[in-house]
Amino acid sequence: MIFSDVVQAIKGFSIEEKLEIQLLLQQYLREERREEIYHNLQATKREEENGELTFSANIDDLKQLMEEL
Repeated sequence: MIFSDVVQAIKGFSIEEKLEIQLLLQQYLREERREEIYHNLQATKREEENGELTFSANIDDLKQLMEEL
């Protein structure tokens, strides 16, 4: 099934069914975002363990670090 088929099918749904789909999509998006945040956290932990992260409280150092990216 392609996206346009899904859109056409949804158009034929009742208001209640459309609202249920909306709620489900919001839930799926939240879950995917949480998963993304979790994976980013794990990657950051690995970088920290490998000594790949640089920390500084000095604003000039931080600006320089940003420019290096």
